[in-house]
Amino acid sequence: MMPRQKIAMIILCLFIFIFMLDLVRRRKLREEYSWLWLLTSVALFILVIKYSWLTSLSRLIGVVLPTSTLFLGALIFLMIISVQFSVRISNLTNQVKNLVQENALLRNMIEDSREECEM
Repeated sequence: MMPRQKIAMIILCLFIFIFMLDLVRRRKLREEYSWLWLLTSVALFILVIKYSWLTSLSRLIGVVLPTSTLFLGALIFLMIISVQFSVRISNLTNQVKNLVQENALLRNMIEDSREECEM
């Protein structure tokens, strides 16, 4: 890897790491969602510093170019994010359904008690 590319990637990794920490600090991003981003920026930083590890990993999985390994890693990263959001959306959907049902029951109880008071 050329020195210019290495410097650019190190700056990018540090920017992502600091940006995610700032989002957590300002409560724009919850801690439970930040771990994957922070872990990814650290992994990229390590692979930039130890470029030989990236080439060894590429040879290990049978890829010719290290950039293909990075694209594979990006694809896996996006799949993990998608699964994480799918699980979260499923939980929120169940919570909304339960709240709507409880609200309907409470509304019914209030209407019944009003009818009893009017009699």
